[in-house]
Amino acid sequence: MRLRHADGTIVHLAYGTNVHPAETVDGLVEQIRRYGGGVRATLGVDLLGLGLWLPAAAAAELAARPGEVERIRRVLALHGLEIVTVNAFPYARFQAEVVKRAVYRPDWSESSRLAYTLDCAKVLAMLLPDDAVRGSISTLPLGWRSPWYADRDAAARANLGRLAEGLAKVSADVGRPVQVGLEPEPGCVVETVDDAVRRLGDVDMEYIGVCLDTCHLATQFEDAATALATLDAAGLPVVKVQPSAALHAQTPGEAATREALLGYAEDRFLHQVRERRGARVTGRDDLPAALDSERPLPARTPWRVHFHVPVHADPEAPLAATRDELVASLAAIVGGDRPRTDHLEVETYTWGVLPPELRPADDAGLVAGIAGELRWVADRLIDLGLEVS
Repeated sequence: MRLRHADGTIVHLAYGTNVHPAETVDGLVEQIRRYGGGVRATLGVDLLGLGLWLPAAAAAELAARPGEVERIRRVLALHGLEIVTVNAFPYARFQAEVVKRAVYRPDWSESSRLAYTLDCAKVLAMLLPDDAVRGSISTLPLGWRSPWYADRDAAARANLGRLAEGLAKVSADVGRPVQVGLEPEPGCVVETVDDAVRRLGDVDMEYIGVCLDTCHLATQFEDAATALATLDAAGLPVVKVQPSAALHAQTPGEAATREALLGYAEDRFLHQVRERRGARVTGRDDLPAALDSERPLPARTPWRVHFHVPVHADPEAPLAATRDELVASLAAIVGGDRPRTDHLEVETYTWGVLPPELRPADDAGLVAGIAGELRWVADRLIDLGLEVS
């Protein structure tokens, strides 16, 4: 979906396809047809964007076989879809039975992460619509925080230098910039926007910046307007934004709230939990550890849980979603005289692990849910003065 900002910028709105389990090129083609086309038809728009997740094996095959990329271009055109952004955070098997910390491997200290990301850049360059200004890729925030020793940090910095060189070549070949944004996430080496400024201050900012996920910002109790000012002061570009909502528990010490939270304590993904006491933010690495472990998280102040809940509907009380924070973030990102980024990717990859009563019953339910999220975000953008283009 494309919307026009008052300054004339075309803002691309997409949904992240890492909600789907496809791992092969044939699987990608089928998911584009089945889900992407279905969501576009449900929305009733002429053109819909996909934030394409490229598993490593499929990315390598597509980078080496342009004819297969052309097959994807044909199915995109057939179903009224476009791709200007790629999600290259998960490397493979993101919808496996158990993912947890495996999503952070390989990290940026490993050459396989560099090779994968450059494969994604080559594929994206071939998929970009003719009138797209640029392409964007989101990636993990260096790696999980532990262990992260000096040798791994040095290797990661060297790989980011090689990444910039590779992106420069891809950008020159396609005649438009292809940029990568590292995505701050709770528990990682780059956990907050302040970490991003500290860790990424020496990257080539023409090609490397940050991807802001508003669920992650909310989980860390970060304010989007402040985050943008911090990035501005450092010169780090906002390559991409993922509008998303975290789970909020106002009274985590109450029995009813804890019972409700148990419904979100599932085995596939890591759900980091944070609480703020004064200026200090503390937490646990997963929801079960916060609720019931040798060192449970104190429940004297509200909790935020890194669980991407659908942005258009609050969970049942006593839980809530950080939708107010999301609305404020969108205002800071696109509500001013100019948009801070032109690539927005709604990334709710957790539809399949919601509490059973909230999960889609079938493909039609998933399509309807994704369409509902996109419609809600588009409506908020229209409230901010953007127009459907």
